[in-house]
Amino acid sequence: MVKYVGPFLFALLLSYFTTPLVKRLAIKMGAVDIPKDDRRVHKEPIPSLGGLAIYFSTVVSLLLFCLLGYIQMDKSLISILVGGTMIVITGVVDDTKVLSPKAKFLAQIVAASVLVWGGIKISFVSNPLNGQIIKLGYFAIPITIFWVVGITNTLNFIDGLDGLAAGVAGIASVSLMFVASRFVDIFPFYTSVVLMAAILAGSSFGFLPHNFNPAKIFMGDTGALFLGFMLSVISVRGVMKSFTTISVVLPVIILGIPIFDTAFAIIRRFLNRQPISQGDKGHLHHRLLKKGLNQKQSVVVLYTISMLLGGLALMLTDMNLNKSTFILGMITGGILLFFVQMSLMSIIKHKSGRN
Repeated sequence: MVKYVGPFLFALLLSYFTTPLVKRLAIKMGAVDIPKDDRRVHKEPIPSLGGLAIYFSTVVSLLLFCLLGYIQMDKSLISILVGGTMIVITGVVDDTKVLSPKAKFLAQIVAASVLVWGGIKISFVSNPLNGQIIKLGYFAIPITIFWVVGITNTLNFIDGLDGLAAGVAGIASVSLMFVASRFVDIFPFYTSVVLMAAILAGSSFGFLPHNFNPAKIFMGDTGALFLGFMLSVISVRGVMKSFTTISVVLPVIILGIPIFDTAFAIIRRFLNRQPISQGDKGHLHHRLLKKGLNQKQSVVVLYTISMLLGGLALMLTDMNLNKSTFILGMITGGILLFFVQMSLMSIIKHKSGRN
């Protein structure tokens, strides 16, 4: 793991020192987030487009360490760079001119399709109940696109507090890096997965000092969509391609907070007969604020949960099938009960508010 410290630190420093430059650019372009409703936690206009610093440091770091021989410039890496760039362009347009949800969704599907062209797809899954390998065949393409588009949007859904999305993405990247490192000796191509995770973690943490409360700049859709896209790529290219019996659920555990929060936001809005793309104040971070926690405390709580989930995923890679299945069942049941309770409370409040 020592060899990945350099890429991590390089991406971190590049992101840290690039962010102030991006902040000036955002102000010149008029990309400033002005609070217009009570959903916004911040009260003052704050420059957006911070995701450009994360994107720049990630891409430059990947290209540099590719030249240094850490990884090869192959078709899959090209597809990642092209797809990621498409996502960033979509985010920049949305942060400056506002795109319709349909346009963003279409752009994400195209970017995910580029990954499939590059050979990055979920071609099989392992049944966590018996360890049997299930080949997906023709279903590999739609399942991969669904996963990439879904995870791309989860980070955007939780980007509601200063430093939340950047911190959770950084923690998830580190978790994916350690899990993937377990398979390097078996699958040599995992070296590129670990490197990519290390660089993404560095880019996220380098941006975080500028974005932590009180934020000086937001990452905007540019950063949230790019981070989600890259995390989906790392999980598909790495963890999901291992033959571990629980490989299919490891990324779900590591990305537990954004995945479950997004899933129940969709269910909540559907039951409340609201458009899925319409924001509300039922997210987990909003709940913590309502409990009396301030922004920093709420973010630290969610960081802690993310680290615990990442540690759990790492532990599960070393457990036998019976133990891992039992623990997974307990965790899934607990999370489902928790979020169902929150969703029901939100629905009751929504209906009482209309009455």
